[in-house]
Amino acid sequence: MQPEEELKQIAKEVSVCTRCALHHSRKLAVPGEGPVNAQVMFIGEGPGFHENEQGRPFVGAAGKFLDELLASVNMKRSDVFIGNVVKCRPPGNRDPLPEELEACREYLERQIQAINPKVIVTLGRYSMAHFLPNAKISSVHGQAFKVRGRLVVAMYHPAAALHQQSLRSTVEQDFARLPELIQQASQAMQLEEEKPAEPRKEPKQLSLF
Repeated sequence: MQPEEELKQIAKEVSVCTRCALHHSRKLAVPGEGPVNAQVMFIGEGPGFHENEQGRPFVGAAGKFLDELLASVNMKRSDVFIGNVVKCRPPGNRDPLPEELEACREYLERQIQAINPKVIVTLGRYSMAHFLPNAKISSVHGQAFKVRGRLVVAMYHPAAALHQQSLRSTVEQDFARLPELIQQASQAMQLEEEKPAEPRKEPKQLSLF
């Protein structure tokens, strides 16, 4: 299946998904949006009130701030793919439960495979835990890690910076590093592609004596 078709298929499956209890209270599922060839993929935690109404990610106050952050590094929403670790709104915007995260895991992994981004930016601790299960966001925010062959950058969720003004400058500083990290990821991928293929080793026969 072509990547574009795969993303459409995932969106279709998500819209009628009943794998966890979140489907009982959802109005619209929020599979995520963005170009299939996006170099950068942003992964948040879960849809909020406005996202549940519109079926689109990051359309509330946190989304407006995310748009401003993207503009600060000369990027637009239409340049990147934006999604969440859970595709339906947890009631009252509570944290996603382990079984809800598990139910949505396969959808997210398939999206990552289809898009094949150079850089994944996790927004908030739940999306960070998908890649860095034992990390503390206060220790690793703004840093890049190689996880399963991909460059993953952990950042605070834009909503956290709106609720806690002291985090705002931290989030802005972390975002300012994004262009440099994308460039590093591009160079690393280019080097990988240019590497000569390793000669195939003949199986060595073991002597019995």
